[in-house]
Amino acid sequence: MLERSPSAFSVRTEPVEAPALPETRTRGRRRRRSGRARRWGVFLAACGAALLCVLLFAFAVTRPARIDPASARVELGESLGLFKLGNISAARLHAQAAVKADPDWGLAHAVLARVFLALGDGVAAEGELGRARAVGFDGDRAHQLYAHAWLLQGDPKRALAEAGKAQPRYADYAARVAARALAAQGDLPGAQRMLAAVLATTPGDSAAWSDLGRVRYTSGDLAGAIDAATRAIALDRNNIEALTLRGELVRGQYGLVAALPWFEEALRRDAYFHPALIEYAGTLGDVGRYGDMLLATRKALAAQPGSPQAYYLQAVLAARAGNFDLARTLMDRTAGKVTGMPGALLLGGTLSYQAGAYEQAIEQFRQLVGRQPMNITARRLLSAALLRSGDAKGALDMLRPVALRGDADSYTLTLVARAFERTGERDWSGRFLDRAAWPSREGSSPFGTDDSLPILTAAANEEPDDPVRRVSYLRGLIDSGNAGDALVQAHALARDNPGAPAAHLAVGDTLMVLGRYGDAATAYARAADIHFDEPTMLRAVDALDHAGRRPDAANVLAVFLSQNPQNVAGLRLAAHWQIAAGEWDTAIETLEGLRQRIGNRDAALLAELAYAYVGADDTETGLVYAKAAYALAPMNPATTDAYGWALYQSGRNGGAVQLLEKAVSIAPGHAVLRWHLGQVYADLGRKAEAAAEIKAALGDSSFQDRDAAQAVLKTLGS
Repeated sequence: MLERSPSAFSVRTEPVEAPALPETRTRGRRRRRSGRARRWGVFLAACGAALLCVLLFAFAVTRPARIDPASARVELGESLGLFKLGNISAARLHAQAAVKADPDWGLAHAVLARVFLALGDGVAAEGELGRARAVGFDGDRAHQLYAHAWLLQGDPKRALAEAGKAQPRYADYAARVAARALAAQGDLPGAQRMLAAVLATTPGDSAAWSDLGRVRYTSGDLAGAIDAATRAIALDRNNIEALTLRGELVRGQYGLVAALPWFEEALRRDAYFHPALIEYAGTLGDVGRYGDMLLATRKALAAQPGSPQAYYLQAVLAARAGNFDLARTLMDRTAGKVTGMPGALLLGGTLSYQAGAYEQAIEQFRQLVGRQPMNITARRLLSAALLRSGDAKGALDMLRPVALRGDADSYTLTLVARAFERTGERDWSGRFLDRAAWPSREGSSPFGTDDSLPILTAAANEEPDDPVRRVSYLRGLIDSGNAGDALVQAHALARDNPGAPAAHLAVGDTLMVLGRYGDAATAYARAADIHFDEPTMLRAVDALDHAGRRPDAANVLAVFLSQNPQNVAGLRLAAHWQIAAGEWDTAIETLEGLRQRIGNRDAALLAELAYAYVGADDTETGLVYAKAAYALAPMNPATTDAYGWALYQSGRNGGAVQLLEKAVSIAPGHAVLRWHLGQVYADLGRKAEAAAEIKAALGDSSFQDRDAAQAVLKTLGS
C-alpha cells in the first residue's frame, strides 16, 4: 500500500508496519522527542502562515489608497451642492469621500472643515484645517474658519482676534463670527451693531440675518428675533439654522404644536441636523409624544455620538416615567456638559433631592435661582431642600418674594408655615397655614417685596437694564402708594424694550394693581403676541375675567391648550371652568388625566374631582374623592365643602351640614360655600338660616348661580 508523505494536512488511513528497533530507553526518549518536535514544527509553521496573512492584510489596509483626483472633484461638487441645499450631514459624507479620494488636495480638507463648522464641531474642523495647510492650502484663506472653530471650542477671545485677520473677500463671514464671539462674551449690543453693519452692505445675507435673530433672541428682543429669522428664511429657504431658530421662536410665540412643522421643515432638508433634532425632541416631549421624542433623541445620538443634550432629554423621559436610577445613569453620560442648562439644573437637583442628597440638590437649585430669580418652581424646590437640610431661615429667605405674592400657591405657603414652625415662630406659621387653606387666590402679580423703596430705587439705578430689579422697583412704588409713578415707569420700560414681552407684562401687572383690568388685558395681549407662555396666559385670562369678559378669557385659554395640551396650570383652570359650566364629563376627563400625572396627594385636584363626579350623578365615586381630599387638608374650606357637598348629594344631611358649616366658618366670604350651606338648610327645613346664607351668596357680584339661588329664595318665601 502506498504511503503519502507526512504533512500537516495528511493522515494515514491504515496502519503501516514499522521496522523492528532495539528496545532501549535512550532510543525511546529520542523517538518521543522527535514526535514532539515534529508537532511543534507544524504549529509554528501554521502560526507563521497566519502572521504573514495578517501582515499582508495590514499592508493592504494601511498603504496609501490610489489617488483619484477626478473622483475627488465629483465628490466635492456633490458636497458643495448639498451644503447649499441645507443637507449638511450628507455634504459631510461627500466631503469626506473627496478627501479620501485625494488626501493631498487642500481645498477638499478646507471644505470638509467648513462642513464640520456648520455641524458645530469645532475640534474636527480645526483638525481638517491643519491637514489642509499641511498639503499646501493657503493659510490666509482660513483665518475666518479658524476663528469659527475656536469660537465653537469656547474661546471667543481667540476667535475675535483671528477673525480680524481675514482677507477682505471673507469679511462678511469673519464679521459674523466676530459678532457671535462678542455675544458669547456678553456684549450683545456690540454683536448687534456688527451684524447690522454687515447687513447694511449685504442685505441679502441670509446667514447674517439668522445670526442677528439668535443674538436678539439671547438679548430678550423676541420681536426683533422673529423679524430677523423671518427675513433669513425668506432669503434662503434652505437655511436650516434659521428654520430651527424660527421653530424655537414660534414655540414661545404661538405654542408647542405650532413649532413642530418648523423643526420638521429643517429635518426634511437634513434629517440628521443635530440642533434641530434636539429642539424637536424636547418639543415632542412637552406635547406628550414621548415615543417620538425617544426616536428623535436616538437619531441625535446617531448624528452626534455621545450627544449630551440627547442623553439629557432621555434622562427627562426616564424621570417622567419614574425610573430615577436610569435618569441618573443617563445624566452621568452627559459628563457635565449640560450643567449650564436651566432644565438640566432643575432635573439634576430633583434627582438629588429624590435620592436624599439635599446638599447636592441645594447647590444645583441655588445655581438655577441665581440665573432665573423669577423662577417660582426653582425657589420652591430650593426652599424645600433647605428645609430638609435644617436651614429653615434660608428657606424663608428664598420663599419670601413668592409668599408675598397675592397668588402664592398653597404648597409655597405651607412650606413657609413649616419653616416658621422650625424657627419657633408659631404665630406666623398659623397665619401662613390659614392662607394656604384659603379656597381662592388673587390673580397673577409680580414678586412682592419687603425692601424699602430707597433700596429698590438704588438697585434699579445701579443696573437699569436688569429687568428683575426694575420690576421690583415698580412693585416697591406700588406698595408705597405711588401707583401713578409705577405706571409711568412701566410704560417707559415698554417703550425702551418694545420687543421684550417682560416689559409689556410689567405694564399689565401695574394696571391690574390699579384695577384697570381691560387696559391690563390689552397690555398682556401685546406680550402674548411676542411670547405666549404660561405666565402670560394666566395673566391675560385673569385680566379678562376680572373685566367681565369670560368668553374672551375662555378663548385665550382654549388657544393656549390647543398648543400646549400637557400644561398643568392650563388644564387645572379649564377643569375649574368646566365644572362651573356644568360640563361634568369633560371635567372628569380633564381631571383624571391630571391625576394620572400628578398623583393622589393634591387635595385641590381631588376636591375638584369630587364636585365633577357628584355633578355627573356618580355620588359614590365623588364621595371617595371628597373623603380623600378632606383627609389631606381638613382645614381647607374647599376640601371641607367638597366632602360636605358629596355627603349631601348622597342623602347624608347630618354629616353634610356639619362640614358645610365648618367650611363657611373658615371662609365666610366665599359665596359658593354659603350657597351650598343654604341649600342644605332649606332641605332640613331651617328656612331662616337658609335664606340668610343664600342672600349672603347673592351679595357677591361674582356669584354665578344667581337664577337658581333666586328660585330657592322664592320657595322659602323670602
